[in-house]
Amino acid sequence: MVRINLRSWREERDEALQKTFFTSLFITVILAATVVFAAGEYYNEQIQRQAARSSFLTTEINQLKTKLKEIENLKKLKEKRLARLQTIKKLQGDRPLIVRYFDELVRVLPDELHYTSLRRSGDVLNIDGLANRNQNVSTLMRNLNGSPWFGEPNLTTVGARELNRSFNLNVQLSKGAKID
Repeated sequence: MVRINLRSWREERDEALQKTFFTSLFITVILAATVVFAAGEYYNEQIQRQAARSSFLTTEINQLKTKLKEIENLKKLKEKRLARLQTIKKLQGDRPLIVRYFDELVRVLPDELHYTSLRRSGDVLNIDGLANRNQNVSTLMRNLNGSPWFGEPNLTTVGARELNRSFNLNVQLSKGAKID
């Protein structure tokens, strides 16, 4: 019988398989390292992009905060100016009232009666005067009460002075609108 030694063939085959295995292993390690390196680079690129976006957003937010502060300052300035404008409008609106009050005081003045003094304290006008008769004082009070520029008069004193009657009355000033 013939004896064939297959040991050398097996060893050669095992060496070839081992070489193929190590070559595959080496290629797999290189391929895995390449994939890990590429994934790391990809994620680093994404992180850098996100950092750039974040810094852009931060600068934009800071600019918007600055603009918001400017807007708030402008709103405060606007409120101050509107308040000043309202004060000016009120002063301008009240300015002709004194003329209207004097004009109305002349209109409601009956004959045979004259004023000796007029004093204003806030919205109250204090009138001192002289009349020939008590009916003239009553007529003055009715005329003042009927005027849209004055409220209800309040007679405080009536006295006699030689031929005339002296009187003192207080009347509330209004802005021309009579409340009934």
